[in-house]
Amino acid sequence: MKNTKFEFEVTNQEFVNILFDNLEEKIKLIEKELNVKLSLYGNGVKIVGNNNYASAAYNLLIELYELFEKDGNITEQQIRYLINMIKKGKNGISQTLLNYIICTTARGKPIKPKTLGQKQYIDYILNNDIVFGVGPAGTGKTYLAMAMAIRAFKNNEVDRIVLTRPAVEAGESLGFLPGDLQEKIDPYLRPIYDALFEILGYEQYLKLVEKGLIEVAPLAYMRGRTLDNAYIVLDEAQNTTNEQMKMFLTRIGYGSKAIITGDITQIDLPRGKKSGLKNASNILRNIEGIAFMDFESTDIVRHPLVQKIINAYEKFDLKENKDGNFNKQQTK
Repeated sequence: MKNTKFEFEVTNQEFVNILFDNLEEKIKLIEKELNVKLSLYGNGVKIVGNNNYASAAYNLLIELYELFEKDGNITEQQIRYLINMIKKGKNGISQTLLNYIICTTARGKPIKPKTLGQKQYIDYILNNDIVFGVGPAGTGKTYLAMAMAIRAFKNNEVDRIVLTRPAVEAGESLGFLPGDLQEKIDPYLRPIYDALFEILGYEQYLKLVEKGLIEVAPLAYMRGRTLDNAYIVLDEAQNTTNEQMKMFLTRIGYGSKAIITGDITQIDLPRGKKSGLKNASNILRNIEGIAFMDFESTDIVRHPLVQKIINAYEKFDLKENKDGNFNKQQTK
């Protein structure tokens, strides 16, 4: 197929510098994934490749330039994600993601969705009282839920934030662990604390906890309560039993919103115990006011190897299931 040549002109030379810096790793990534050749020319970047790939690379540079003008930087994760989307025929993604800021961190950094899946998750949270965020590690399920909770609190949409997690490793029997209640539960709630400290700052977090406006507690301590005008986040929900999930969902009172996050591929429950998250997914999907966001590996915003690792495990599990079903049929 005959090669096509595109010239992508830019008015900000810093954009070109970022693309071609650090041993040209970003350029090499684009060339490898889209089978094109990129080179510098007077006012920008020259693209050479067959028509479809060269056109895709041109569209990618448009998206990256929009990201650069807004944020002043381009990351490898952004490049990989936009390449995936453009290969699927989806363009104009940058504007969708750039134009929504959830809130800012204690250091003034804006928190935005980084993928279309994350943006859909946010839309679900805005438009439903109960939202399940289900998917692999690194998709931002918990972090975005925390950011939305803090946003709602700052906007006076709720009176307080309640954050909880099942302490599966302790079998919910925290009384046998040394120390006071806070010392007992801290190891199980550390990921929640990390997100709170980054978004609120440590001092602001302490003030809100002292006033009772933020509560972080293991799931066992939710029993028997009714939570009105609260933003409630249940993390690691794959490790709830059916009874615990039902208990949690029925704690929700008037004016409250609940976000339930989990990864059904990382269940730590004892053998024979069914995951409340998996069960809820089967039972509650068609109820108005409840939404399920099923994240995909393309929504992972950690190190690019995380996405490859998760895809490899998914392929392995699929093969194991097929082989297992085949063996069962052979023995019948």
